[in-house]
Amino acid sequence: MSRATPVPTTPRARRLPLAGALRLGRPSAIWFKPALSVVASVAPPNLLLLALGRLDLAMYTMAGSLCALYAHNRPYAARARVLAWVVLGMVGGLAVALTAASLTSGAVVLITVGALLAAVQKVLCDATRVGPPGNVVLTFISSASLFVPQTLAQLPGHLALALAAGAWAWLVGMAPGLLRPHGPERRATAQALDAAAAYAATHGADDGHPRSRAAAAAAIQAAWQALLASGDPAARRALEHLVVRAEVALAAPADTDPELLRTWSRDLCGSGPIPEFHEPRDADELLGVDAELAVPARPLWTRLGPLAPLAVRTALGCALAGYASLALGVGRPYWALVTAASLYQANLTLTWSRGVQRVVGNILGVLLFAAIAPLAHLGQPALVLCCLAFNFGAEALIGRNYWLGTVCVTPMALLITEFNHYQAPGQLITERVVDTLVGALVGFLVAVAVTDRRSADRVEHALAAVERARERTARLSAGPAAPAALEQARRALAAALADLRAAVDAASGEWWQRALPQERVVRAEQAGHRTLAATVRQLGLRGVREDVRP
Repeated sequence: MSRATPVPTTPRARRLPLAGALRLGRPSAIWFKPALSVVASVAPPNLLLLALGRLDLAMYTMAGSLCALYAHNRPYAARARVLAWVVLGMVGGLAVALTAASLTSGAVVLITVGALLAAVQKVLCDATRVGPPGNVVLTFISSASLFVPQTLAQLPGHLALALAAGAWAWLVGMAPGLLRPHGPERRATAQALDAAAAYAATHGADDGHPRSRAAAAAAIQAAWQALLASGDPAARRALEHLVVRAEVALAAPADTDPELLRTWSRDLCGSGPIPEFHEPRDADELLGVDAELAVPARPLWTRLGPLAPLAVRTALGCALAGYASLALGVGRPYWALVTAASLYQANLTLTWSRGVQRVVGNILGVLLFAAIAPLAHLGQPALVLCCLAFNFGAEALIGRNYWLGTVCVTPMALLITEFNHYQAPGQLITERVVDTLVGALVGFLVAVAVTDRRSADRVEHALAAVERARERTARLSAGPAAPAALEQARRALAAALADLRAAVDAASGEWWQRALPQERVVRAEQAGHRTLAATVRQLGLRGVREDVRP
C-alpha cells in the first residue's frame, strides 16, 4: 500500500505563470464544428441585411447568431434546451441594455448597468455550467448595446431581429443531429476511454501523484453526465458498457490493456457501430443508472452562493475598468468593461493567465486589423466577408489557446463597429489598445483585492463528502447489500472524488487564504480510489482484456 508524501501545511508563495499562459495546446477534436456553425449562423442574416441595404441592423442579428457558439459538446436532447436558454438569455440581456440606452445617455449609469449585467451573466453561466464561450459573448453584446443610440419605439423591432437570428442559430446548432444523432455521447465516451488508457499505461504507479488518475476520473464523470443527458435510452445503454470499462481500468490499471481501450475510442470517433460485448453480467454492471436518472437536479440557488466572491469581482472590476476608460477620454469604455469581464476565472492564478492571454491576443489582433482594414474598406460586401472569415478563425483557433483565438476576435469586433460607417483605423486601434490595457490592469487588481476566502471551505466540504461516500460504500460492501445499492454508492463516491479534485485545483490557485489540507486530500483520494477498486472487484466486473465484435 502506498503512503502519502507529507505536504507542508504552511502556504507557499505562488508564482504567476507567464510563458505557460501562452503555450499552445492540441486542437479540439471538433474544432471545425463551432467554427462552421457560427459562419452558417451569422452569414444568412448579414447577407440578407446587406442585400436590403440595412447592414446597420447587423448588431442585433449578431446577438442571436452568436448563440450558435454554445453547447457543441452536449447531447442533442440537452443541447436543444441549453441553446433555447442561451437565446433567451442573450435577448434578455440585450433588452435590458437597449432599454437603459433609450432612457439615459449618461456614461457612468450605462457602465454601471453593464457591470451589473456582466456579473449576473458570469454567475449564471458558471452556476449552470453552460460551457464555452461562457459569459464573454453575452457581455460583449449587452455592453456594446448600451452605447448604441436607441429609442423605446425601436426596441420591439430590434429584439425581434435578435430573436429571429437566435431561432436560426438554434436550428444550425441542432442540424448535425440529423446526420450523427449520438455524436456528443460517443465523443465523451471516447475521451473517457482515452483518459483511462493513459492512466492504465502507468499501471497505477502514480498513486501518490494523482494527476493522471484525476484526469481519467474527471473524463469518466463527464462521460456519465453526457450519457445521463442523452435522450435515447437504447444508444445510451450501449455506450454505458464502454464507460464501465473505463471505470474498471481506473480501478484496476495493472489488469487493463490500454491499447484495447484506445481501439474502442477510435471506433467511437468514427461512424461505425458501437462495439458490443458478450458478457452475462452486462445488465448487472449498469445497476444504479436508472436510480441516478431519477435523482432530482440540484436547485440552481444552491449553486449561486459559492459564486458570490466571483460576482463581486466581476461587478466591481467591470465598473472600475469602465470608469477608468471613461476618465481617460476613450470613446468606447465598454471595451474595457468586456476585457475585465473576460478575465475572471475559477481562481486568481487562472485569472492572471487569462489576462496575459487577453492582452497578447488583443495587441496582435489590432495589428492584424491594421493590415486587413484596407481590404475591408473596399465595400460592405468585403466588410461582411472579412467578419465571417474572422468568425471562423476565432472558433478554429481558440481551442488551442485563448490568446490565439483572440487574435481573430479583436479585428472581428473592430469591423463590426464599422457596419454603420467606416472609421479611422488609427483611432480604433489606439482606443482598443488603451481599453485592453486598462481593463486587464484594473480587472486583475480587483481580483487581487476581492479574495475568495471560502475556497478553502469548499475543499473541506468536498473532503467531508468524500469521506461520507467512502464510508457508505465500504459499509455496503461489507454487508449483504443489494448490488444496485452498492453500485449507486460506488458512483456517488466517484462523483465525490471528482468534485474534490476540482475544488482543490480551484483553491490551489487562490491567494490570501489559509493553507489547504494537502496531506489529508492525498490520503482521502488514495483511500477513495482503493475503495472503488475493491467495490469493482466485489461486483464482479470483468477486466478489459476481452474480445469484442464491431
